[in-house]
Amino acid sequence: MPARFLPLADVAEILSISSAQAYALVRSGDLPAIKVGGRGQWRVETTELESYIQRMYSQTRALVERGGLDEAAEATAAEGLERG
Repeated sequence: MPARFLPLADVAEILSISSAQAYALVRSGDLPAIKVGGRGQWRVETTELESYIQRMYSQTRALVERGGLDEAAEATAAEGLERG
């Protein structure tokens, strides 16, 4: 049975982003998460992660349809520079 909840490190790996970026998604409310355990470890439900991914696809699709592909490409390039 697959895990229902994922630690932020796994979320970061799945999305190919840094742990800090995954935490920022949770902190901003873009990616719903819960705190569990005595040390308050963040966990993201797999269904919430999938919903987030689908929302991002929809937003990107809308951006492309509005002709904002160049903006999306620039943002992706800038993100790559931040990680690199």
